[in-house]
Order: sequence, then structure tokens, then C-alpha cells
Amino acid sequence: MAKKNIFTDAFGTPYFLKRFIIFILGMVSYRRFNGFNKLKISGTEYLKDLPDSNVLFVSNHQTYFADVAAMYHAFCAVNNGYLNTIKNPIYLLNPKVDFYYVAAEETMNKGILPKIFKIAGAVTVKRTWRAEGKDVNRMVDMSEVDNIMKALDNGWVITFPQGTTTAFAQGRKGTAKLVKQQRPIVVPIKINGFRRAFDKKGLKVKVTGVEPTMEFKKPLEIDYENESAKDILDKIMVAIEQTPDFNLLYEYDEELKAKKAENKN
Repeated sequence: MAKKNIFTDAFGTPYFLKRFIIFILGMVSYRRFNGFNKLKISGTEYLKDLPDSNVLFVSNHQTYFADVAAMYHAFCAVNNGYLNTIKNPIYLLNPKVDFYYVAAEETMNKGILPKIFKIAGAVTVKRTWRAEGKDVNRMVDMSEVDNIMKALDNGWVITFPQGTTTAFAQGRKGTAKLVKQQRPIVVPIKINGFRRAFDKKGLKVKVTGVEPTMEFKKPLEIDYENESAKDILDKIMVAIEQTPDFNLLYEYDEELKAKKAENKN
């Protein structure tokens, strides 16, 4: 692993600029997670003893930006000794700057705000199966894979194995292949309620009074010598609760909620 630069991140962005951007975005978004809606966080005790690099967080995905913004709050809080809470935003004065997230290139290049989010730590990739709302079939750009590995060599990285905000979508093999090659510590995250609370982009509060949840789970135990990329992907999808079995449970829960609502009326 290359020696870290004390002034810039893995991609040459000055730390003072990242700190400023994270602080401003954090202050702007704080009331979304601890005001209009109350974010409930659990499992951050699994993060406090993690190494500073080669840690990959895998999560389901519900909005373009709110998911990542909430994760920034959680990571910055843990970085300052606050576990399972973001009630004291003083942690934004000392953010975790060696944190990156994988995002679709087309999403991050539209408008000023996504470009600001990009400075905060986006590692952009071109989807191999979807572009501009149309199905495509293109080869993986290996330079993008190199960028993700560079980010892992320098810090923590969050990726969304499904590559979409659609619930229970199929996981993409690229994530598992990267895990097999880089052998990071893999920490699953399960989020819920963001789709109800925010619009699809995650920039506007859609409903107040929602309690979005973010659960950090124990790092996965992976046998890198004997488990295939498919085995690893299957393990990831179960951990983030996005397999067909969880879809059936979700549909059953929603049916029960609908029946209870009908009975009340």
C-alpha cells in the first residue's frame, strides 16, 4: 500500500476542502436525520476498532444521496467516539475524510449539488448494464476498478452491490469480484425508511415523522481461498437482506399493515 499524503486524499483532493464540504453538507442535512425525521442507528460498535483502510461497506440503496449523507454522519460520529447516535453534530468539526463511496458517473455529473457531493469522496463508475435510462451492454472500465482499489488502499469505501435504488434487485458480480481480489474487511449495512422519508434523489424531505433505520452488521467471515465470487455475492445479499426470501417477508409485512389499516377504518 502506498504511503498516504497528509495533505490530500487518494485522488488529490485537499483535505481542507473535503473537511469544509463535509461540514457544510453535514450541517445542511442534519435536521433531515435528527429533526424532520429521526434516524435510528445501530451496530456502530463494530466500526470503532476497524483499520483505517481496506474496509468495504456494502449496503442496499434507497435514494441517490440521502443514504450516503446519513452514512457520513454515522462515520463522522464514530470517528469522534459517538456510537449509535448523531445527536451532537460537533463531530462534523472533525470528520472522517478518508471515506469514499461508489456512485454512477451519470448521477454525479448532473447539476451543481451532485458535483459538490463528488468532491466529498465519490468514486464514479459507468454502469455496464444501464445508461441514461436505457439498457446497455458494455465492458467494465478497468481504470474505474483501479480507482476503487486505490480508495480501499487509503480508507473506507461504501458500495451498493445492486447498483440501483430498486428494492430486491439482483446483486452485481463486480462487487464480489472486487472483494475476492482485494480481500477487504466487508461490513454489511441494512437501511430502511429512506424511500418513505425522502424523494428518489434524497434531496427533498417527502414525509416527516419517519424513523429511517441504519443497521451496521458484524463484518462478514469470508474464506477467500475456497469461496467463489458467487458465494461471496450470495453472502453479501443475504447480509443486506435483499434476497427473494426477504422480499417475500417484506410483502407479507406490508400485507399485514394494510389489513390493520383496513380494520382501523
